[in-house]
Amino acid sequence: MPPKTTKTSKTTKGGRYFEATGRRKNAVARVRLHAVKSGSSVIINDKELKDYFPVEKQRRVVLAPFETLSMKEYDVTVKALGGGVAGQADAIRLGISRALVLMNPVWRTPLKVLGYLKRDPRMVERKKPGLRKARRPQQWRKR
Repeated sequence: MPPKTTKTSKTTKGGRYFEATGRRKNAVARVRLHAVKSGSSVIINDKELKDYFPVEKQRRVVLAPFETLSMKEYDVTVKALGGGVAGQADAIRLGISRALVLMNPVWRTPLKVLGYLKRDPRMVERKKPGLRKARRPQQWRKR
């Protein structure tokens, strides 16, 4: 089953790109992978990758699909919103992986083996009435 995407390929003033959407928890990332390469750059919400994700682990999560495919040059622009930094990093990884599969369907197998094409379904459990959190009850006092 092919991944869900907004558009397969578009051409704009800046050149041709492949667009895909990634989600994780409450984070949503719209990823555009540009076919015309002008170097290695990842721009997230008009910021460079190092400025947006100061933690090295999150930067590795975002760039993992490129390292899997041994790609040295790539141009990516991302609009990420909602969620926290870890959720956004995973959402961007899923979006990049889906866009790469649109670009070249041969890359589907190595990305799928590592689980980069699977949307993580885990969400925060809702708070129930009468409890402090989803499962934590009120503290019991004897006196």
